[in-house]
Amino acid sequence: MDRLGGMSGARNVGCPTWRNVGCPAWLMSDGLTWRNVGCPERRVPGLEECRVPGLAYVGWTDLEECRVPGLEECQFYHTNMDFHFSTRRFSACIIFCLCLTISISISRAYGSQTLYIVYLGEKKHEDAALVTASHHDMLSAILGSKEEALASITYSYKHGFSGFAAMLTDDQAQDLADLPEVISVIPNQHHELMTTRSWDFLGMNLNHTPPSKLLQRSKYGEDVIIGIVDTGIWPESRSFSDNGYGPIPSRWKGVCQLGQAWEGTNCNRKIIGARYYAAGVDKAYQEKNYMSARDIDGHGTHTASTAAGAVVEGVSLHGLGLGVARGGAPRARLAVYKVAWTTTKSVQLASAAVLAALDDAIHDGVDVLSLSIRVDDNSFGALQAVQKGITVVYGAGNSGPRPQVIFNTAPWVITVAASKIDRSFPTAITLGNNQTLVGQSLYYMLKNESTSEFKPLVLGGSCSPEVLNSTIINGKVVLCIAENFGPVVDIIPDTITNIKTGGASGLIFALYTIDVILSTDYCKGMACVIVDNAIGFQAATYIGSQSLPVVKIEPARSITGKQVPGPKVAFFSSRGPSTKYPTVLKPDIAAPGVNILAAKGDAYAFNSGTSMSTPHVAGVVALLKAVHPHWSHAALKSAIVTTALTKDEYGNPMLAEALPRKVADPFDYGGGNINPDAAADPGLVYDIDPMDYKKFFACKIQTYGICNITTTLPAYHLNLPSISIPELRHPIKVRRAVTNVGKVDAVYQSDIQSPLGVKIKVEPPILVFSAAKKVHTFKVSITPLWKVQGDYTFGSLTWHNEHHSVRIPIAVRITIQDFYADVA
Repeated sequence: MDRLGGMSGARNVGCPTWRNVGCPAWLMSDGLTWRNVGCPERRVPGLEECRVPGLAYVGWTDLEECRVPGLEECQFYHTNMDFHFSTRRFSACIIFCLCLTISISISRAYGSQTLYIVYLGEKKHEDAALVTASHHDMLSAILGSKEEALASITYSYKHGFSGFAAMLTDDQAQDLADLPEVISVIPNQHHELMTTRSWDFLGMNLNHTPPSKLLQRSKYGEDVIIGIVDTGIWPESRSFSDNGYGPIPSRWKGVCQLGQAWEGTNCNRKIIGARYYAAGVDKAYQEKNYMSARDIDGHGTHTASTAAGAVVEGVSLHGLGLGVARGGAPRARLAVYKVAWTTTKSVQLASAAVLAALDDAIHDGVDVLSLSIRVDDNSFGALQAVQKGITVVYGAGNSGPRPQVIFNTAPWVITVAASKIDRSFPTAITLGNNQTLVGQSLYYMLKNESTSEFKPLVLGGSCSPEVLNSTIINGKVVLCIAENFGPVVDIIPDTITNIKTGGASGLIFALYTIDVILSTDYCKGMACVIVDNAIGFQAATYIGSQSLPVVKIEPARSITGKQVPGPKVAFFSSRGPSTKYPTVLKPDIAAPGVNILAAKGDAYAFNSGTSMSTPHVAGVVALLKAVHPHWSHAALKSAIVTTALTKDEYGNPMLAEALPRKVADPFDYGGGNINPDAAADPGLVYDIDPMDYKKFFACKIQTYGICNITTTLPAYHLNLPSISIPELRHPIKVRRAVTNVGKVDAVYQSDIQSPLGVKIKVEPPILVFSAAKKVHTFKVSITPLWKVQGDYTFGSLTWHNEHHSVRIPIAVRITIQDFYADVA
C-alpha cells in the first residue's frame, strides 16, 4: 500500500506513478481532491472521453493528452463525475481503485520491470495524437493489450521525434528491440547536475553610460524564451518579478502545470511555463521534493536567475559580492522543466525525463535550452531540438583538471567550460608575531560579534579523525594540510565536520587550489580560510617556533577589477578531448562559473560549476537571438566561438588552473572565454544545415547506445568553427565555408598559427565578399612534419580585416600506430 491510495505498483493510469489519487469522497490522509492539475485552465480538455484501464464507466476512451507526464499526485476534475459525497459516485471511485488493483497484479506477473527508453527516429505523423497512438499500438503488440500498454508507458515523445519510455521486463525490451522500426532500446539512466559581477566582467554593463551595445540592441533579450531544464524554480524570488512585462508571446504553446505548492499564480509574465517529470525517479526521493515545478534544491533557481533574472539591486551574501543581481538577458521569458530531484546525498535525474522535457520544449516554443546536467549519451532529443531551430547549451562537467573527462560532446550542442572572473575574497590571517598572511574565504562575523580576536593556533596535520583524536583542538584554530590529491569537494566538508566535532573555533586549510572556497560555507560563521601550500608552510613554521601560537582571522573582503587577473579556466572544469567524438573539438567555449552570486529560494547565494557557466552562455544566446532572429543555431555557435577571448585584461595568454597552473589550450576553453558584444558582430560565421549532422552521425540499431559516429565520413569535415584531427599520419585536406554577416563588401586575409610539428596551408589565403558572393569555401591542408607517436598540439586559423577577427582553434595529434594509448 504505497502508491494509489497506498496500493503498490500502479503506473501510468493518468500519470506515471500514482500516489493518493483520491475522489473527494475517498479522502486520503493529506486530503487531496481528484481535480485536474496540469493545465492553465485547470481542466484537461476532452477529459470526459478519457479511459482509465480496467474501469468501464460512462464509455471513456483513450486520450493520451489526458495524462500529465511526471504528475505523481494526480488530481483530475471531471464535469460529469462530481464525486462529492455521492453514494453512487463514491461506489464508482471504489470500483476504479479495485479494478486498478487487478490490473497491477496482472502486470506484475510478467516479472521485474525497468524503465526503458525506446527510440523510433523521425516522426511518421505531424499530429502528436497519431504519434502517441502508434506507440500504444506497438507496445500493445508486445504486452498483449492496450490496457497493459497504457499502464506501462510513462512518457510519449511525439513533438520533436518519435519514441517512448515504458516500464518493461528485460524480455519485453528485447522483443521491442527486435522490431524493424525500432532504432534503439536503452535502460533509463540516472545523471547528475553539473552561479553578479560576472556580467559586468563580460562587458555586459547595465548601469554604465552607455550600457552594453548588445543589451541595447537586443532590448535586454525581450520576449526571447529560455527553457531551463533543471531542479525547478522558486517563483517568489525577486529575480522572477514580472513588473513591466507585456503579454506573453502569442507563439508560446506551453502550460503551467499545477502541483504541490504550485498554483496558477506562480506562473506570471516572467515564468511563462512550468512542467515537472517524476517518472523514473525513485519514490523515496520523490517524497523529499515538491511534486511540482517548485525548486527545493536551489540549483534550478540559481541557473534560471543567472540566464534571465530580473534586475535586483543591493544583493550580497553577508556583505560579500555586493552589487546588482541580474541575468544575462533580464527581459527574457522563462520556461521551467523540472527533471532533477533531491536525494539523500545529491541531486538525481533520469534520462527518460530529460528527453520528455526536450520533447515538450520543442512543442512549447522555447528559443534556447539551458541544461546544467551531465548525460552519458548525446541525446537525440537535443539534435531534434536543434533541427527545430532551438539552440541547446550544456555544461562540460566538473571532473577537471584531468583530460578526456568532458561530457555532452555532441557537435550539435554548445558545450561550456567554467572560467573565473576578476573577483576575489581576500581574508587576512595575522599570526602572533604580527606576520600577516592572506587566504580566501566567505567568512563573516555573526551578529553578536564586533571584532576579531587572537585565538590559540594548533597544527592538525591532515585533520583526519585519527589525527585529531590525539590533539586538543577545543576553542582553537586548526591548521589542516591536504596530504594527497583527491576530490577537494569531499575533503573540505569532512574536515570541517571533524574540527567542529572537536570543538574547534576556526580552520585554516592548506591545499593546492583555491577554486573551492564555497566549501567554507559549511562553517556557517566560523572562521574557515583556504590558503595555498606555501602560506600553509609559513603558518606551520610559525606554530613550530612558538610555545603558545595564536592567530587572528579577519572577515573576508570583496575585491574586483584588474588587480585580480582574469579570466582563468577553473580547476574543476572538465577538459577535452572527447573520447566519444575525438574529431569534434570540445569544449566549445568558456564562461564564468566560479563564485557566481544568484538567486536561491528567497535569498541569494554563491555557487560554482559548469552548471553556472552554462546559463551565462544561454543568456548571451538569448540576446543574440533577439538581435539576429533568423540566424541558425550553428551561426550563433560560430559567432560565440570565433570571437572569444584567449588573453586576460593585460594581454597575457589566458591561464588554466591545473596541476600545475598552465597556459590554457582549446581542450580547456574551446575558442576561449565568451565575448558577448563581439559575438553580436562576428563578421563571418561557419554555418551548418541542421540536416548535415546526419551525414556524419548515424543512429545505428542497437540495444545500449544511440547515435554512434559513422566511420565513412570523419566529423572534422563538418563545417564546425574548430578543427580536431586525432590521428594525423599523412597530409589531409579539410573544407570549410564561411558566410559574410557583416558589411556587404569585405575582404578577409588568413592568419595561420600552425600546431607544433604540423604545417597548415589555406587556399585561397584571401576571401573577397560582395553582394553577389556572400559565401566562400576554402581548403585547409594539414601536413605532419614529424614521424612520431605524438600528443596533441594546438594552433588556430584566423580570418581578419580592419573590423573583425574570426578565429577557430585547431587541435592535431600525429600518430604512427593504431590504438594509440598514452600510458606508461
